[in-house]
Amino acid sequence: MHLSEATWTDAADLDTDLAILPVGSTEQHGPHGPLGTDVLTAEAVAEAGAEAYDGEVVVAPAIPVGVAEEHRHFAGTLWVGEDTFRDYVRETVASLASHGWDRVVVVNGHGGNVDALREVCGRVTRDGTAYAVPLTWFDAVDAPDMGHGGPVETSLLLSTAPELVRTDRLEASAANGADSWGAFEHGVNLAYDTEEFSENGTVGDPRDANRERGDALLDAASDALADVLASVRERDR
Repeated sequence: MHLSEATWTDAADLDTDLAILPVGSTEQHGPHGPLGTDVLTAEAVAEAGAEAYDGEVVVAPAIPVGVAEEHRHFAGTLWVGEDTFRDYVRETVASLASHGWDRVVVVNGHGGNVDALREVCGRVTRDGTAYAVPLTWFDAVDAPDMGHGGPVETSLLLSTAPELVRTDRLEASAANGADSWGAFEHGVNLAYDTEEFSENGTVGDPRDANRERGDALLDAASDALADVLASVRERDR
């Protein structure tokens, strides 16, 4: 059940302690990808995973702004600091727990959120607020060519929100993007901001994206989420 579509009486009637909290980012994904890519993909995985799961689970509204200052040079990108982000996630999880949904899987669609989510989920678990774990969907599937606005994210969008992908711009995105993330020397990333190594913000070749791969990615990510939900349900806190 998605909280945004339910009434409070619907929510009160639910017999579950499981919740999914999608989190993402509002940031550039090259000239072809929507700014909401990380939110849209996290929501799609959350909803598909809830359907794949054998049991009742609450799906909370997504948190749309994350830790994304590295994309600040590209118009439309929004960001908050890690402390603000952690506080928002922590208090949202606490709100869910106050209604009895105190086993929470945070479904993440943005790489910049990963470290903060691991820390805040550990904190709310250790202090007894809830049992929370983060799942970053593209780490849960076979996606060695992840990139940024590359073939993985673009494929998932072609599966779930194809009308938002500017397919007429894929050639330009590939021509002025980067082959890989960062500017590394001896294992050190010398770059802090995306514009230092990618002219248009794209990393990876989005021309390699297709809907069939997106369908397979969604299936794999939703199956992974369903497995994690089952483990969270059974795990002794």
